[in-house]
Amino acid sequence: MNPENILVVITARGGSKGIPGKNIKPLCGKPLLLYSIDAARSIAPDNRICLSTDSEEIAQVAKEYGLSVPFMRPAELSTDTASSDSVLKHALNFWSENYGTTIDAVVLLQPTSPFRTKQHLTEALALYDDDVDMVVSVSEAAANPYYDCYEEDADGYLKLSKGEIRPVRRQEAPKAWQTNGSIYIINPHSLRTKTLSTFTKLRKYEMDKVYSIDLDTMIDWKLAEILKNEKLIEHLF
Repeated sequence: MNPENILVVITARGGSKGIPGKNIKPLCGKPLLLYSIDAARSIAPDNRICLSTDSEEIAQVAKEYGLSVPFMRPAELSTDTASSDSVLKHALNFWSENYGTTIDAVVLLQPTSPFRTKQHLTEALALYDDDVDMVVSVSEAAANPYYDCYEEDADGYLKLSKGEIRPVRRQEAPKAWQTNGSIYIINPHSLRTKTLSTFTKLRKYEMDKVYSIDLDTMIDWKLAEILKNEKLIEHLF
């Protein structure tokens, strides 16, 4: 895919309850946001990278790293209830209206997934075509609805979430996947006409769990520091 036809959107709202100031908090000496900017730069030029933020402080960190910030996110898209759909559509429409560029794919990168690499992004992009709604990164689910996930029935008893009979061995159960929050490659037409939750044509890109860490709590943060300091992950920017 032509890098000039990609729009990379990095979403970084100010404020965080689990990890205060996490988007610009230094992870092993480097502000978290910069990991995603480096990842974006590995697949697209700066003029196709959009930082969507409501925080002047976050925007300043990006500017000091050489990335221009053409707009500040509107207040109505900066609340706890604002949807990813609305934030992405705003960025897509801004780019289309102000720059008139062709956009074949919107790549969403969230700063809370710092361990994606250029190889991950390149391989995920290779899976994308305009017949799908989205290519999304996943890792194998820690719990499997065919094996060890249960729901409570009307009588208060637990029953297997999927399937009638629990397999004897986990390996016999169909694999289950969970999104890891790292990479979303979205069809612009689908984004304009649907919501992410109603996408039906999803193609998975599998990532190792070590690279799939999503920073939501300080426990996650400490684990990320250990993984990076102990060089248990490779080829980061």
